Amino acid sequence: MAVARTAPVARLVPAAVASAGETRVLTYAQALNEALFEEMRRDAAVFVMGEDVAAWGGGGIFGVTKGLMEEFGAERVRDTPISEEAIAAVAVGAAATGSRPVAEIMYVDFMGLAMEPIVNQAAKLRYMFGGKAKVPMVLRAQEGAGRGNAAQHSQSLEAWFCHIPGLKVVTPSAPADAKGLLKSAIRDDNPVIFLEHKALYFNKGPVPSGEHLVPLGIADVKRTGAHVTVVGIHTMVDKALQAAEALTSEGIELEVIDPRTLVPLDEETIFESVRKTGRLIVTHEAYTNAGFGAEIVSRVVTSVFDYLDAPPLRVCARDVPVPYAVPLEAAALPQVDDLIAAARSLVRGER
Repeated sequence: MAVARTAPVARLVPAAVASAGETRVLTYAQALNEALFEEMRRDAAVFVMGEDVAAWGGGGIFGVTKGLMEEFGAERVRDTPISEEAIAAVAVGAAATGSRPVAEIMYVDFMGLAMEPIVNQAAKLRYMFGGKAKVPMVLRAQEGAGRGNAAQHSQSLEAWFCHIPGLKVVTPSAPADAKGLLKSAIRDDNPVIFLEHKALYFNKGPVPSGEHLVPLGIADVKRTGAHVTVVGIHTMVDKALQAAEALTSEGIELEVIDPRTLVPLDEETIFESVRKTGRLIVTHEAYTNAGFGAEIVSRVVTSVFDYLDAPPLRVCARDVPVPYAVPLEAAALPQVDDLIAAARSLVRGER
């Protein structure tokens, strides 16, 4: 089934200053932009660095850093060479010596080039120095498919980072969560891998102004239901909500959970839901093989096995490079119909 391309990238105007506590409708990218403005104004140790985040058109290819250099200057908003290893390594050094860098890697697919400083330095320093060293850095990258960016610019690689002790991993799916989680990530004294989905940047939603923080490690139940728990990551949260709406006419209720952070993972919210529904679907755009969904299934089976009425199911991407062609890309990714079919199979035994 073909899917429509998302709209071309547009340049963003930073969200207007609003009175504290006011809720506005912002895009996902504007919410991230607002979080950066607020944290840079609050703490002079925060600075932004990455490819094209400052001078080129202002704000990078998705406009998340738009307007920052005009307010904070080139010392705190720094364009870097095209070297992912250098970006990550400089961020580690800056964080370890008192700054709070927010470094951007343009595509998560390129983070393989930066794994040494991320895995062996950022993730290990606090442990190796007995807690005396802190590494308060955020490494932002965008991931995911659905825009026809082909195999080298469309992957979801969150499971790579979840495997490494010492790293926190954040995957917001909604604008308000994106703002609140980014602010919390910047204030954290540990390295945070902050993964944004490229297809979500222009999604809109209500976002509180001012001091809106979402703690790391707290899931959000996006919809309550009695029959199947669906844990979704990034775009799969909205697809799960669409599936839930479609299934109401059949008397099947889905409870949709967005973990929001994968490390730390809010296990208890998921366990409590499974205790109620007795059924579980995990869904993400990452490849099925060794995806983070398998970790969620493992923890559920280990901890609340006696509550399960059916084997948990994974509705994830096919284990193939993400295709460029529209119909093939859609076929490789999990869709709403796949979630509907999985829910029916759990509740009714349909295949």
